[in-house]
Amino acid sequence: MDLNALLETTVVGLGYELVDIELSPRGRTIRVFIDLPNKENGVDVDDCARVSNQLSRLLDVENVDYDRLEISSPGLDRVVKKPEDFQRFAGHDIQIKLRIPQGGRRNFQGELIGLADGKVGLRLETDAVELEFNNIERARLVPRFD
Repeated sequence: MDLNALLETTVVGLGYELVDIELSPRGRTIRVFIDLPNKENGVDVDDCARVSNQLSRLLDVENVDYDRLEISSPGLDRVVKKPEDFQRFAGHDIQIKLRIPQGGRRNFQGELIGLADGKVGLRLETDAVELEFNNIERARLVPRFD
C-alpha cells in the first residue's frame, strides 16, 4: 500500500486532518502534520502522542522501514494544499510560490480570497490576481501578529 494513503486513512480514521507528510531524503524520518479544525486551540501533545502510538504500530505491522516518526501540529505558518484549505483560510494572509511564472513572477503574498473554478484569488497591496490552482508549487499561511 502507498505510504501516503496508509497514513491518511489512519489519521482520518482517528478523527484528525492530515495536513502534510514529509520524508527525509533517505526516508529514514517520517514527519506527519495533523490538525483538529474543530478544536479551539488546535492539536496538543496528547493528540500527537495518540497519533504517534497508532502510527508506530501500523508502520511495524506494514513493515515500513524508518528510524524516526515525528507527529506535529501544522503551526501558525501551516501548509495550504487541498482545495478545501483555500476556501477554509479565505481572509488569511498567504504566501504562494508558482511552478510556472505568471506575469513575470513566481512568488505572491497577500490576502487569500478563496478558490473558484480552479483559480485561487489573492488580494495584493495594489490589486487582485487569480492564480491557477494546478500551478501552485507551495502555499503557506503568513501569521499576523497585531
